[in-house]
Amino acid sequence: MTVLKDSWYLPHEKEILELSKTIESLKKQGGPLAKDVNRLEERLETLKTKVYSELTPWDRVLISRHPNRPHARDYIREMTSSFFELHGDRTFGDDRSMIGGIALIDEVPVMILGQEKGSTTEERVACNFGMLSPEGFRKALRLMRLAEKMKISVISLLDTPGAYPGLEAEQRGQGWVIAENLQKMFSIATPIIVIIIGEGCSGGALGMGVGDSIAILEHAYYSVISPEGCASILWKDAGKKQEAASSLRLNAEHMLALGIVDEVLKEPLGGAHYDPSGMCKSVKEHILKKIVSLREKPLHQLLDARYQRFRSITSVGAVPLA
Repeated sequence: MTVLKDSWYLPHEKEILELSKTIESLKKQGGPLAKDVNRLEERLETLKTKVYSELTPWDRVLISRHPNRPHARDYIREMTSSFFELHGDRTFGDDRSMIGGIALIDEVPVMILGQEKGSTTEERVACNFGMLSPEGFRKALRLMRLAEKMKISVISLLDTPGAYPGLEAEQRGQGWVIAENLQKMFSIATPIIVIIIGEGCSGGALGMGVGDSIAILEHAYYSVISPEGCASILWKDAGKKQEAASSLRLNAEHMLALGIVDEVLKEPLGGAHYDPSGMCKSVKEHILKKIVSLREKPLHQLLDARYQRFRSITSVGAVPLA
């Protein structure tokens, strides 16, 4: 398991951090304390198992937002043997929060798209913290249409707190372009594999999320609104975000039970940020498996099933608040 800096531990990991510090201190002292170290290391593993088996919905939202969690660019770098990035929407500009291009995954050509939050402060600002502008959604649709022409599968990695809500985005047709993507993705005649790798919020996620196979990482979440936004609307108090997270039923197991996703991809103990390479390997294996199975279906059946699955989501019914 990767060792994190103190500032990167989450609130539910406080006891783990304190015990880890004690172990490191004893190791530095050496000598007759070795027996204590072994005993405490066993205790640490037991504590980790207990803490990570009792996570609340809000704890898991925090995991999905962890700054060290692998982002779209990390998955692309780890999973592909080559990646040729494509830029621009041919209308306004290039949105750095949406990266995409032609790639090879084990010599299988794909069009891979990803919502990118950035890793450093400079990158996060440049990527607008993963909030896509209209040009980002238009670029995504342009690359999907290119994949259709090339007869290669589309891989869409979702990780966004929502579409950018600023005035300039609305002036450039934010609502319109998300609606257009929803409509057009139903007719893209090539397999589309969607994976929610972190936050999957609102139209920002759905605008790139119509596909034939939808998977979600164990600690990712998929929701019509963020817990903070929900709390602000329902209770006029964003501080009730933990209650909102529980009421929204936004965790992976809820999405699977409701039939909104097909599969939940297991994460390393504590979250994907503890073993990014292992998580990327797991996602890669899932993608290759799905490419094979989806390619076996005739295109007309693929498109009809894609349409019907999203029509069925609307009939799932409202989930009552706790």
